[in-house]
Amino acid sequence: MSQYLADGTRTATLTADARPGWWRDAVIYQVYPRSFADADGNGMGDLAGVRSRLGYLRELGVDAVWLSPFYASPQADAGYDVADYRTVDPMFGDLADAEALIEDAHTLGLRLIVDLVPNHSSDRHEWFRRAVAEGPGSPLRGRYHFRPGKGKDGELPPNDWTSLFGGPAWTRLPDGEWYLHLFAPEQPDFNWEHPAVADEFRSILRFWLDKGVDGFRIDVAHGLVKQEGLPDLGDHEELRLLDNGAVPFFDQEGVHEIYRDWRRLLDEYAAEGSGGPGERIFVAEAWTPTVERTAAYVRPDELHQAFNFPYLSTSWDADDLRAVIDRSLEAMRPVGAPATWVLSNHDVTRHTTRFANPPGLGTQLRTPGDPELGLRRARAATLLMLALPGSAYVYQGEELGLPDVVDLPDEVRQDPSYFRAHGQDGFRDGCRVPLPWTRSGSAHGFGEGGSWLPQPEGWGELSVEAQQGVPGSTLELYRAALAARREHPALGAGDSLTWLDAPEGVLVFRRTAEDGTRFFCTANTTGATVRLPAPGQLLLASTAEQPARGTEGEVLLPPDSTVWWTA
Repeated sequence: MSQYLADGTRTATLTADARPGWWRDAVIYQVYPRSFADADGNGMGDLAGVRSRLGYLRELGVDAVWLSPFYASPQADAGYDVADYRTVDPMFGDLADAEALIEDAHTLGLRLIVDLVPNHSSDRHEWFRRAVAEGPGSPLRGRYHFRPGKGKDGELPPNDWTSLFGGPAWTRLPDGEWYLHLFAPEQPDFNWEHPAVADEFRSILRFWLDKGVDGFRIDVAHGLVKQEGLPDLGDHEELRLLDNGAVPFFDQEGVHEIYRDWRRLLDEYAAEGSGGPGERIFVAEAWTPTVERTAAYVRPDELHQAFNFPYLSTSWDADDLRAVIDRSLEAMRPVGAPATWVLSNHDVTRHTTRFANPPGLGTQLRTPGDPELGLRRARAATLLMLALPGSAYVYQGEELGLPDVVDLPDEVRQDPSYFRAHGQDGFRDGCRVPLPWTRSGSAHGFGEGGSWLPQPEGWGELSVEAQQGVPGSTLELYRAALAARREHPALGAGDSLTWLDAPEGVLVFRRTAEDGTRFFCTANTTGATVRLPAPGQLLLASTAEQPARGTEGEVLLPPDSTVWWTA
């Protein structure tokens, strides 16, 4: 496999990165397995499909692949309701497929990170099924949060907590007891005060580490420990993942002891001869009130990275972006962790569509906005993100410039929160529509049996086939950017940048490598052409039109564009 420079030429084949701290500047690609590639033709993506497309990810230039859950599950919440953490759901294949995928990824120099869901299980998990069947007093009920209700006959929930998918966070069983679920009723929360829960997850970690995975993305990492006594929430606005504030079931201090314990286990596998080069890592999905609170999760003896959700939810505005960049870098320095940057994932409207709409509408949208403007801003935002110090995450299909599918018919939607009053808007299906690989054919190359969510008209013209080798396409822009990021030592690594003077609405910063090589990034977030001094030699631009040279060493930056320079 080979890489592409900005001028379209190829570089040498990449090799596996075994250096310590590889994750500090890694570009990690999120694969949502059910929507990536379908090998068996049943309309649902699978592990064999992912395996068949690893070469594409290798040529794209990413360092690692993160897989959303593929464990045995009733699929009440797209696999985030796990019934068996050591088994692959038949819809995705079997353990042999997982082992082959890990092996192939390593052969290609790609690391593989898998999702771990420790906050809750499926209600079909053997522990929960037995706890329900055995009734009140069963020892297994201590592994979840079972409580008697309030009121004369226990007819009221134990407290006033609400589910993030809408409605009460408690469901009553026929025997009269209630159980806690911060998400869907099919997702009962574990009680992490019970030692059996901790023992079980240590065993699960070892199971997958022994199979060679390179790390874990921890779902709802902030939610495992609940405040003692499960006190009422009180007067509180409707909860949202991106803005939950201080609540008694999130971001409790007890989670940190869990992660210190896990880190000790993981570090055993980083030792020489433990089955794979370099370090294994943990990545936290930690929704906290501030980035400073998030930094607590990535102290040296805890997790390695945490997603930067404030950055994801920031609008395309120079002042707002600079503020969140500065705050992110400042928060991570005291704990020695890299900042991370992300624009899209499986839970939010794709940034191509978010930037097509006016700011301030949130992260789940139902309107297409101005698609041309959205794509232009998305490409610019990508180059800005990839120029920042730290690690970057790319969600599948964003390298094709895919928009969110905002007009899916109600009858095809599967997001559980869509069907619950006052849930998380329920529009996550739009970013989960299966990828187009070819211009035509069944499901545009996704698979021979159609696709589990309908692909929109015109999807083929955004496909890999349609963009492969086409100068100026979004796919080739990503390839060029990732190749340049590897080639230029001032990109990616480190924890600092230097802001330079710039016109209103424009960001300009410099990064300097140890060898003195200098890199400049200029981002024009306005809708007008901006004139400024040329920082150096043009390396890469987000727009098809190149920055024009003005008089006296100036350049004209196109509207809504980002340009990379070297000097």
